[in-house]
Amino acid sequence: MASVSLSLRTVEEIFKDFSARRAGIIRALTYDVDEFYGLCDPEKENLCLYGHPNETWEVNLPAEEVPPELPEPALGINFARDGMNRRDWLSLIAVHSDCWLLSVAFYLGARLNRNERKRLFSLINDLPTVFEVVTERKPVKDKPNADSGSKSRGSTKRSSDGQAKSNPKPAEESYEEDEDEHSETLCGSCGGNYNADEFWIGCDVCERWFHGKCVKITPAKAENIKQYKCPSCMKRGRQ
Repeated sequence: MASVSLSLRTVEEIFKDFSARRAGIIRALTYDVDEFYGLCDPEKENLCLYGHPNETWEVNLPAEEVPPELPEPALGINFARDGMNRRDWLSLIAVHSDCWLLSVAFYLGARLNRNERKRLFSLINDLPTVFEVVTERKPVKDKPNADSGSKSRGSTKRSSDGQAKSNPKPAEESYEEDEDEHSETLCGSCGGNYNADEFWIGCDVCERWFHGKCVKITPAKAENIKQYKCPSCMKRGRQ
C-alpha cells in the first residue's frame, strides 16, 4: 500500500511526493506494462495500483485499516482486465490514477493556505496527466533526433563525440524549430513535456531524455560529459 511521511508540509515537498508517485505509475502503465498486466489477474481479489515516493509502483490489496492512512486508489482494477480492450483498460486506470494522485497531494496539503494550494495545483498542472502520457502513444524513451547529449533553448547540442556544437541559426528561428521538433518529447524521470526554456540531457544508452534538474545535471557539467548514462542505466550497469 502507499506510504506517507507525516512531515510533508511545504508545497515543494508535496509536489516532490506527487511527482515521484506519478513517475512510478507512468512506469507501470508504459515501460513495465506487460509486468503490470500480468499482475492484474482477474481471478485475484480487489487490487489497486499504487505509486510510491521512491518512483516505484505496486499492485496490491487495499489498506485494511479504516480510515486508511492515505486516500486509496481505484479498487478492483484487475476485474475489468479481460473484459475490455487493453488500451481502453489502461486508459481507464490512467484516469483513476490521476484522480488518486490529486487526492493524495491535497490530502497532504490539508494545512496549506489558499495561495499555497493554488501554487501546488499550478505545479501539478504544468505536468501532463498520466492519462495524457499513456494515450499519447509516443514512447517516452524515444529520442527526438540523431544527436545525443544535452540540449537547451536554441543554442547548443552535443555531437556523438561529446563535443559541443554551436547552432548558427538565429535564436528566434532556432527556438521555434526546437519547439516544433521536440514538442512531444517527455522527460524519462517526471514525464513532463519538453520546454525549450529548460535544460535537457539525453541518455546515450537508453536514448531517453531528461530535465537536467531531474537528474541533477547542469549545462556546465554536461559540457564535460562525453557519454551520459541516466540513473536507471547506471543502476542496471549497462555498458
